[in-house]
Amino acid sequence: MQSLIGTGVALVTPFKKDFSVDVDALKAIVNFQIDNGIDYLVVLGTTAESATLSKDEKELVIATIVEANKGRLPLVLGVGSNNTAEVVEELKSRDFKDFVAILSVSPYYNKPTQGGIYQHFKAVAEASPIPVILYNVPGRTASNMLPSTIIRLANDFKNIVAVKEAAGDIVQAMKLIQDKPKDFLVISGDDMITLPMVLAGGAGVISVIAEGFPKQFSEMVHLGLNKRVDEAYKLHYLLADSIDMIFEQGNPAGIKEVFKSLGLSENFVRLPLVNVSEDLAKRLNDFTNKISKM
Repeated sequence: MQSLIGTGVALVTPFKKDFSVDVDALKAIVNFQIDNGIDYLVVLGTTAESATLSKDEKELVIATIVEANKGRLPLVLGVGSNNTAEVVEELKSRDFKDFVAILSVSPYYNKPTQGGIYQHFKAVAEASPIPVILYNVPGRTASNMLPSTIIRLANDFKNIVAVKEAAGDIVQAMKLIQDKPKDFLVISGDDMITLPMVLAGGAGVISVIAEGFPKQFSEMVHLGLNKRVDEAYKLHYLLADSIDMIFEQGNPAGIKEVFKSLGLSENFVRLPLVNVSEDLAKRLNDFTNKISKM
């Protein structure tokens, strides 16, 4: 899918001081992405703190992003759970007219076998009316979806079109790229190894840092896709320290501090997450100011 090549961002959910959804800030963040070269937007991923959003709040977030986007960029919706039946029910009942694909995480906490992961996504693929992006993030799910399982799913279900690969293992990513079907996309889910993955044949990224520095990160990805290696790595090393910083004390606490520095939103996160320390906040603010002046 051409619409999933390049830089996608996993949007945050900004909150007000009372921890209600800040609709105006969310609109501003969407426009910031569009104005600075992002290729598509991911709604209600992990970075959106979707685990602590009520059903009504999720609908508000979806409606706000759809309204702000006005059809300008492709939208991907996060639809995942460790309860297969629950995912299937949402896929059968939701209207997906505003979305080009879903992003569906491998079941977390349950720790299924590779056979269980395959059967879960078989059910998802059979129920989904739109294309499916698999999401492998062992650091959150406690199980690694192996390349052999991903390739099997890609070959067996035509509507499984991509994987967001966030194991942080460049060798595993290269194995996926080597063995994947021709049109299947391997998308980085790890900001730090996005460029090496792209240069190895990956399709781009679904990023966190890119929503804070969309112009530079998106340019890096596009340079990588065009094999302009030296120029791409110059941007990679410009941003590398910020990637470490935004994840140093958890996501999305780090990227929300960047948005505060940019004047786009406040930095409130919901428990059990907490704000970054004063030291990290200062370092992020200094870095953001430096990049903003470039």
